[in-house]
This record gives sequence, structure tokens and C-alpha cells, in this order.
Amino acid sequence: MLLSAFTDVLMEFATDPRMLGLVALGTLLGLVLGAIPGISSTMALAILMPVTFAMQPGVAILFLMSVFMSSVYGGSISAILMKLPGTPASIFTQIDGYPMAQSGRAGHALTYALVASTVGGLIGLAMLVLLAPVLAGFATNFRSPEFAAVALFGIVMLSFASNGSTLVASVVGFIGVALGMVGFDALSDAQRMTMNTPMLQSGLNLIPVIIGLFGLAEILNNLIGFGRTTHSRPQIGKIMLPLRELTSRWKVMLRGSIIGTFIGAVPAAGSAVAVSIAYGQERRLSKDPDAFGKGHPDGVVAPEAANSASVGGSLIPLIALGVPGDTITAVLMGALMVHGLTPGPLLFTSSPTFVAWIYVSVLLALISTLVLGLGMIRAAVMVTRIPPQLMYVFIAVFCVIGAFAIRNDINDVYVMLTFGVIGFVFTRLGLPVTPLAFGLILGPILEENLRRSLMISRGSWSIFLERPISAILIAICVILITLPLFQWLRARLRPADIVRQSNKPL
Repeated sequence: MLLSAFTDVLMEFATDPRMLGLVALGTLLGLVLGAIPGISSTMALAILMPVTFAMQPGVAILFLMSVFMSSVYGGSISAILMKLPGTPASIFTQIDGYPMAQSGRAGHALTYALVASTVGGLIGLAMLVLLAPVLAGFATNFRSPEFAAVALFGIVMLSFASNGSTLVASVVGFIGVALGMVGFDALSDAQRMTMNTPMLQSGLNLIPVIIGLFGLAEILNNLIGFGRTTHSRPQIGKIMLPLRELTSRWKVMLRGSIIGTFIGAVPAAGSAVAVSIAYGQERRLSKDPDAFGKGHPDGVVAPEAANSASVGGSLIPLIALGVPGDTITAVLMGALMVHGLTPGPLLFTSSPTFVAWIYVSVLLALISTLVLGLGMIRAAVMVTRIPPQLMYVFIAVFCVIGAFAIRNDINDVYVMLTFGVIGFVFTRLGLPVTPLAFGLILGPILEENLRRSLMISRGSWSIFLERPISAILIAICVILITLPLFQWLRARLRPADIVRQSNKPL
């Protein structure tokens, strides 16, 4: 059934030339936005999501995936040319990419990054096609306790992977869960946390919250850094590489892609974790590890392959379980919900055509990024010279328009502005923002399945421990939350043990 849907989608694309233009437009926007320092893939999706509201779901995902995949590579442009990562996952690309640019090999570095990104994306897509249906078939046996445990697991995993304290990140995540309860209770029809304000009675709309947290907040954070750093304009040099130079690094691309896929499939691990592991692995295996950091091509190939492959990996839990794999797929999940689609195991049986659209969208986005990316390498320097101040003004306008366009309600703009300020304050205080968004997304899923489970068990919490899958997931959550506490106690007790040992009589 899925194969038939895949064929139908390809035929629809082949008979409608406007689709090709939409892919090219999304790819171009993703390349430009990804190349601008401070504009992450998440931010690019958040500000362009409102453009898709009038589109059919399949066409919308085609446009968004084109933006997504191209922005992943676009982040390496400013990392290589300016030593300013366009996306967080491009931090490791700059370590060797920028020295290559400084030595007149910027064209080679960008080509390495583009080819590795394409190969990694194709391997990630292949793993998505193979693993997502298997995981979804397994998840069809899930009931309310399992879904509640999966939602809890997603929030806690993100908190564990976030920078700083796991406990603090977990608290932020459950604040997001509480915010997801704002509005009328679906069962009792009672108002919850509305403060008798009409604008809150229908709850917090997900899209303005996401635009505020990942769009407006990023603008406010980046405005602080204007005028602090100047960069010389690098020379692109030669672009095309000898074929043997690319094929000789197939092992590096393969290792990076496998790492990126499987790390990306872990909820909340994210591409930043994948690229750091891939880079460290290649440096450890290299015959010349001292060359890393001085312009070694493998230092560009490995993280870019892992970065792109993590996209396919992060889509696996989103499609199969309905749990976002990272921040970017959380934004994609919001877009799907706007179009009336709920990711999860039933998506394969209820909407196989849409699943096929996702596969086709990733494939076409990778091909389009490769073609347009090669053609734009020499123009990449011009992209990095767009004044950030001017770009942020346009993005701020898009944020306001996007928030308003959802329901033509000015209250959504107020929500977007409020969460933009909250995201900015959280960042300045060193608090993670992503768990807040995850909590808001997964909160309704957690609450609905938690309450249904307790109704089935007549109020007994033992239902979550009687079912093996939910019990295992809950046990992992408890371990992840309490692990930092045990580490802290161990660090506190260790000096006392040393003193006690030194006081023993000889």
C-alpha cells in the first residue's frame, strides 16, 4: 500500500511542473536562511511555516522539507567562509572548514560539505524508509499507558540532553506541559489557568508559541552581538574536486551517516550530539589526528554527513511514535497538526499517501540542494554579506504576519511576542528553551493518555507498572532524572572519604 502511494506521489509530481518550482523556491530560501549566522533550521521553518497554511498537506511538507534539508547544508556556508556557524550543528564544520577557506580552498570545503550532506541525507532517508514502518508496526500494540510513558520519555530525554542541569530542564519541560493545559478541559469543560481572559479560553496556539520561542527570541539574542566581529572576505578558489578525492572518503561519509542516523533517532539527542560524536570518531581513527583543526577535509565530511543523516533519523520517532526527535521535527509536528494530521503509528494505515509524500519530499529536497548548492557556491560569499540587521527586520515582520495569519487573531501576535520575550529571557539566564516547546507539544498527549489510563484502572497507578513497555520507559525516566543527584552526592562524599582514609592509623 505504501509502495503504491509512493508511485502515485511521484506521478503527481511529474505531471505538475509547479511542484518543481516549489521545491526550488524552498531550497533557495533554506540555503539563504541557513547561511545567515544566527538563523537556525528551526527558525527558518518557524518563520516560513505560515506560508503553507493554504497548501494541501503533501504540498506543504514538500515545501517545508525543501527548506529544512537545504538549511542544514546552508549552515555550513557561513561556518566555512566566516567561522560563524549558520546552524548549531555546523559548529564542528567550522573547525576545519574555516582553515581551508583561509588557505584559498573554500570552494573545495563547500563541495566536500555539499557532497557529504547529500550522501548522509540519502542514507538517513534509506534508514527512515526501512525502520519507521517496523517501529510503527510495533507501536500499534501500544495502549494509553504506553503512549503516556512515551510522551514522558520524550520530555525527560530532551531534558537529559539539554545543556545544564537535567532537573532544571525537566522543570522547564513540565512548565510546558502545564501551559498545554490552558483553556477548557476536554472532559469537564471547566476553565483551566485562563485567568478569566477570553484570549486564553481556547488554549495557547502552538504555532505562535513556536514562532516566538525559536524566531523572535533568536532575533533578540542576535541583536546583542552586532558589530562585535569582523571577518575578511575569503576566496572561493577551485570548486570541483577530483572524483578520487571524493570517493576515497566514502568510509568517512558512511561512518558519519550511520552515527547521524542512529543518534538522530534518539528523541532529543539532536544533530549537535551526532556531529560531535562523528567528528571525534574520525579524529580518533585518522592516521594524522594532529591535522584536524588545521584544514583536514575529513573534519568537514564527517560532521556534515552526520548532520544531514540525523534528519532522517529524527523523523523516525516522529512518524512512527508521534514523538519529535529534535527541535526541528517539533516544529514539523506543529505544521502537521495545523493540517489536521497526527503523527504516530496509525499514520501508516490512515494516511499512507502522506507518508509517501514525506519520503518523496526528503529525496527531492536532497537532489535540489545538491544541484542548486553546486550552482551557488560562488554566490555564497554574497549571501554571507547580507547585513544581518536588515535580514532580522524582515524576519521580525514575517514572525508577526505568521502568528496573525493562523486565525486572523491579534491575540496570537500577543502570544508570539510574549513567548519571544520568554525565550530571550530563558536564554540569557542559561535556561533551555526547547523543553518548554516539547512540553507544550507532548503535554496534551501525556495528559489525555494519563487520564484515560487511570479511568481504565479505576484510579490505580499500578497500570503503568503492570505493562512492561511503560514500566521500562518510566524506569529509564527515573534513572535519568536522579542520575545527576547521585553524581552530585558522589562528588560531595568523595573528599570526605579521602580525609577519612588519610586519618586511618598506619
